[in-house]
Amino acid sequence: MVVCVSVATVWTEPDSPRFIDQLALNNPVDIRGWLTSMTLDERLKLCTDNLVQTQALYGTVVHVLEEQEQWAKVVIPIQPSRKDERGYPGWMPLRQLSSVPVDYEEQPWMAEVTSATTVLFATLQDLKRNNHNNGMEVSFLTRLPVINQGHAGRSLTETMAAGYVEVLTPHGPRFLKADHVRVFHGQTSLIPSSGDAIVETAKKFLDLPYLWGGMSAFGYDCSGFAYSVYRYHGITLPRDASDQVQVGTPVGRNELEAGDLLFFAYEQGRGSVHHVGIYAGDDHMIHSPKTGKSIEIIPLKNSVYEQEFCGGRRYISSPHVSPIL
Repeated sequence: MVVCVSVATVWTEPDSPRFIDQLALNNPVDIRGWLTSMTLDERLKLCTDNLVQTQALYGTVVHVLEEQEQWAKVVIPIQPSRKDERGYPGWMPLRQLSSVPVDYEEQPWMAEVTSATTVLFATLQDLKRNNHNNGMEVSFLTRLPVINQGHAGRSLTETMAAGYVEVLTPHGPRFLKADHVRVFHGQTSLIPSSGDAIVETAKKFLDLPYLWGGMSAFGYDCSGFAYSVYRYHGITLPRDASDQVQVGTPVGRNELEAGDLLFFAYEQGRGSVHHVGIYAGDDHMIHSPKTGKSIEIIPLKNSVYEQEFCGGRRYISSPHVSPIL
């Protein structure tokens, strides 16, 4: 099955959603409406009441393990987790899933959204007129197969020169602005960039409000932010901070370089890992802190995190990290 809404929230159990969460359960989903409708306390309970596990972007392939009335228990292969070796587990509304389109996973070229969000247009005319009425707002890292011989028989090179890319989606052929995506061969791993490039990508999301379980440019949690920035640069990390700290190369505080991940644990760094940030250089960190706050750059020295620092990890050129899927 494949996700057929802009962002699908993955719940702990079918009975986890509350009345306030209905906007996140529909198809089409109203992710912005859901986020603005919640109070601070309602956002906090996504975590404290263990309601949400993660999210999956439009076009993501998931494996359905079982169905229960209008719900599907799924695993998400592109989000590694020790919770399940097949991928990150949780429950999604069946209405937010559809059958994988014919040839969906066989297309040689992929388009991936590079802007924070962009519109997936229903027709080429809508794209040219910038008519959003029939479009869908999709997030950074949304990845869709390119239709190589697209509209009017044009080649990929011709369509990109004309300012658009035609993609195959759960809703059929759709159109993306060429300057909002990058196109690459699906069988070729993206080349990991430098640590400085990782930090620059992370800075695109400064001031984005934190969302527990968030995996999109509508809101990230701490590990979802690290996962997404690294995936853009060709490295697929585990989904959760407690798993991310188990891979890569250990780095001490005095050896940190831009782009390394920083991990923080309870009991002044001796307990379980509960937070992750990206080292931004000059003893600063960029991170998605907690509910009620937004992505920020802060100094480590004298911060609330300094006493909880339990080590850094480096993933660029590390033999212990999966290549991008």
